[in-house]
Amino acid sequence: MSAKDFEREYKREFEGIIPEDDHIEEEKATEEELHIDEMQKTNKARVFEGVAGGRVVLCGANAYEQKYYFNPLFKQIPESIKKELNIISVLFTQEAGGIFTIVFEEDGSISIETNADEEDITYDEITAGLLVSEVRRKRQDLFEALGLYYRIYVLHENPGDILEED
Repeated sequence: MSAKDFEREYKREFEGIIPEDDHIEEEKATEEELHIDEMQKTNKARVFEGVAGGRVVLCGANAYEQKYYFNPLFKQIPESIKKELNIISVLFTQEAGGIFTIVFEEDGSISIETNADEEDITYDEITAGLLVSEVRRKRQDLFEALGLYYRIYVLHENPGDILEED
């Protein structure tokens, strides 16, 4: 997901601002959501995943606009984990700058990505790389649990099969 798409999704979800090219689609989506049950929401997540090439953004932070985004498709994740993800994302962008995202890959694994605008002279790639390594190391259990959550609840894999893999 590009920074522009990230910003558009953030504005749509949290500020109620609908980009002009999304007005028609938003009206259709609102009408459809009035009649959606929980199983269809899971299918909606699959459609979103297909559009993103199998990758789904879990959360991210943008140092330029000082904003945090959490994908509403994962609203069932416990509040304590949401807060931890918020802290990780925001602290990362405060330290290294740029845009930080945590993404689910097609197979359920988690990727941590960071990038910056080309004109940003304050973004430090070395610090960002070191911080990504540190976050992965210190929060390994959290990311493994989120990967399992994604595989079971979004990809609908059998929990018994997943446990046998380990």
